[in-house]
Amino acid sequence: MGDRVYTKEEEDLEIQSLRRIISAYLNYPDAAEKDVRRCERSFKKLPPAHKALLSHLPLKFQRIRWCISMNTSFIMNMLQAFEPPFDMSEDIEPEHVHTTENTHDHSHSDISPIGERRNISISLGDSSVFPNKSHKLEAPSLDKEASCDWKCHASMFSVPLVDVDKVRCIIRNIVRDWAQEGQRERDECYKPILEELNRLFPNRTRGRPPSCLVPGAGLGRLALDISSLGFVSQGNEFSYYMMICSSFILNNTREVNEWTIYPWIHSNCNSLSTDDQLRPVSFPDIHPARAGITEGFSMCGGDFVEVYNDRSQEGSWDAVVTCFFLDTAHNIVEYIEIISKILKVGGVWINLGPLLYHFADSYGEDEMSIELSLEDVKKVAFYYGFELEVEKMIETTYTANTRSMMQTRYTAAYWTMKKKNHESKAVHTDK
Repeated sequence: MGDRVYTKEEEDLEIQSLRRIISAYLNYPDAAEKDVRRCERSFKKLPPAHKALLSHLPLKFQRIRWCISMNTSFIMNMLQAFEPPFDMSEDIEPEHVHTTENTHDHSHSDISPIGERRNISISLGDSSVFPNKSHKLEAPSLDKEASCDWKCHASMFSVPLVDVDKVRCIIRNIVRDWAQEGQRERDECYKPILEELNRLFPNRTRGRPPSCLVPGAGLGRLALDISSLGFVSQGNEFSYYMMICSSFILNNTREVNEWTIYPWIHSNCNSLSTDDQLRPVSFPDIHPARAGITEGFSMCGGDFVEVYNDRSQEGSWDAVVTCFFLDTAHNIVEYIEIISKILKVGGVWINLGPLLYHFADSYGEDEMSIELSLEDVKKVAFYYGFELEVEKMIETTYTANTRSMMQTRYTAAYWTMKKKNHESKAVHTDK
């Protein structure tokens, strides 16, 4: 994929999107404080006898505030280590900005976009998913210097509640991908994939390692684990929320369990105890730079269709792994067509996930959502030259609180398909 030249409008849209996301991160503590105050107001309205019975609650509210400050400390360190890929300090002309909002819940993802990107390599420990990063700052508080700083520009943006919810989603995703507490969920989702790759590619060598693409890579753990198996692994992610956080964890980790967050404080429902709700989670459970990754491990930001529907990608990959990804498509048929296109003949596609279809409840006239049954998804895959080798259903969760009284479990479809040696029926749609 060659260098792409951005138009002024495209760059302005990128900056606008990124500012909104940085604003959501920066407004995390204020939004969390509002929740605590709401609880305090409710407590104050109780009759005196009920207040006496629940006299421990004010102390709980103060403990939650301390937990919020610890989460904020991590967020601020993450943002201060982030160097934007664009000049964020300039004002954007209003005519160049046309934003849309998605206010419905996507459950296991968010959809704040990154525009089309080239592949950007990671050198774990001292470089970034994003270009032009050469240092990190340690202070855990908001930078009060220089009013023209890009963080100050971003902080002036109003933040819809749905954006703050995405920040909380990232905090839960950290547990899934990078904490010991998420190991059970990783064992349910990632372990079958890793075992299958190990079975299908038994003769991996450092001289000629097989290549594997992981669309929808999230915070990057699965892509890193695949690299540690001896694959040239590339994660692809659409969300700036995810990419900013994964970049920080992958490139700025100095030691195991360096950070501690409190991921479950934002829900007062279905808690077995206050201590469960306020329990700490340390991460990362491994040091990414010491995980034994294969040379060539990288993360690529951007829309899967835009980035990989390119002639240079055709027949480039030995394996494609999709985990909780297929149902993020506006058009799942297009996803499957591109997966077929980019795989080598004899290459394998390993999939695990539900069919939640993230755009199914979008009601805009211009919004597109193709929602197929599992049977139809497989029919489409067969049309594009895949043959089924392994198939089963796997029970799993997504960013679940293991100590909650409510658990949402998916019966996820798992398969291995191989691309047959035949003339592709796909019509190339590259721009």
